[in-house]
Amino acid sequence: MEGKAKNPAESVAVVAVPFPAQGHLNQLLHLSLELASRGLDVHYAASAPHVRQARARVHGWDEDALRSIQFHDLGISTYVSPPPDPTADPPFPSHLMPLFEAFTAGARAPLAAVLRELSASRRRVVVVYDLMNAFASEEAAKLPNGEAFGFYSTAVSSIVGRMDAGHRLLRDNGLTHLPTCVSEEFVDYASKRARVGQSISDGAGIIVNTCRALEGEFVDVVAEQMAADGKKLFAIGPLNPLLEATASNQGKTQRHECLNWLDLQPPSSVLYVSFGSSSSLREEQVAELAAALHGSKQRFIWVLRDADRGDIFADAADNRHAELLSQFTKQTEGTGLVITGWAPQLEILAHGATAAFMSHCGWNSTVESMSHGKPILGWPMHSDQPWDAELVCSYLKAGLLVRPWEKHGEVISATTIQEAIETMMVAEEGVAVRQRAEALGEAVRSSAAQGGSSHKELEGFISYMTR
Repeated sequence: MEGKAKNPAESVAVVAVPFPAQGHLNQLLHLSLELASRGLDVHYAASAPHVRQARARVHGWDEDALRSIQFHDLGISTYVSPPPDPTADPPFPSHLMPLFEAFTAGARAPLAAVLRELSASRRRVVVVYDLMNAFASEEAAKLPNGEAFGFYSTAVSSIVGRMDAGHRLLRDNGLTHLPTCVSEEFVDYASKRARVGQSISDGAGIIVNTCRALEGEFVDVVAEQMAADGKKLFAIGPLNPLLEATASNQGKTQRHECLNWLDLQPPSSVLYVSFGSSSSLREEQVAELAAALHGSKQRFIWVLRDADRGDIFADAADNRHAELLSQFTKQTEGTGLVITGWAPQLEILAHGATAAFMSHCGWNSTVESMSHGKPILGWPMHSDQPWDAELVCSYLKAGLLVRPWEKHGEVISATTIQEAIETMMVAEEGVAVRQRAEALGEAVRSSAAQGGSSHKELEGFISYMTR
């Protein structure tokens, strides 16, 4: 035991408590692996299917890295896992609500048991909880040696807009605050049961997956507000292991076939198309997008899949796009590739053949695209995505909108989509946007490298936890 006392990190347990949706699971797993690689005792607590989901989909880390953290199953009651509704308005994934309700109701007790056990043998227990999980902060506060940090999984700039829709940063940059687009049912859940507003002020501070190259001015505003309340903000992004060329995180799975296909394409020639894990396109919109990709004659990789179900390992329905796919793949053979399963997005964006990303503008995807210097063709669907698109296209000037948010209820025509693709891939305007994204990518990677702002903030966070 004497040897252990010499290293303060070894007497501190870090417990990550993600919200059970892919964009949230993913970010906290990357952070957990990053902390474990620096010698911390890290625990990741989620329901069994979501532990399995996070592990199965993580890219950029090998099995040894995954063994460096301890996974805990937070047993929750069973919940229905219906398929998504592509025609839903708003297009928020309300089919996940039974999962969210079951998690919030059931995860507290098993998490409390994990925390009590760790508390008895550690100098300090630091709970890093998704801000959707206010209960985790409350349980940390019950420990004599507990501390909590909220993890904010979306853009810091969105906080500024919510604090003050007419804030000078928005006004001076011609930005419009776009409210979060979710269902009424989710608003009720977030305010009453997840208690999101309360959880920002509960802990010792917040951790954000962003960097100064992307949101420096906004980080300063929020950090100042937090400091006035005696709380800390650590901007540690991007949480992207592929930015670090180390032998330990070269990936844990066999190489995906799409990467072999990309190897055969010219540099900066491929458009990557994906709408994330929580969005489904209507049938008629899928047909218009297919026609646009075919008509543009640009190389592409298209991830054509519906939103995740609450349990992604439950029996899936037949692919509703099978008939269209059969014809489309023949038409575009040699030019494009369609993926109907899970795609290795980090590797696709890091590949030299990839030129741009048509995206729903979820924060995960936005940060990943920017960190690899790939511009975005923005097609926001719901939640914080309209603001992310505004940030990328109007503030960072590293993207172009395919569909303005005010037209979110409309089916976008093949002509409109094709024009956007051709502007990005071949027009002068697109060249300027691509150059801007490339320069931004270099700045983001510098922030994550040794001596960069995000690297220093992560070291600062570790020093604070192990003080």
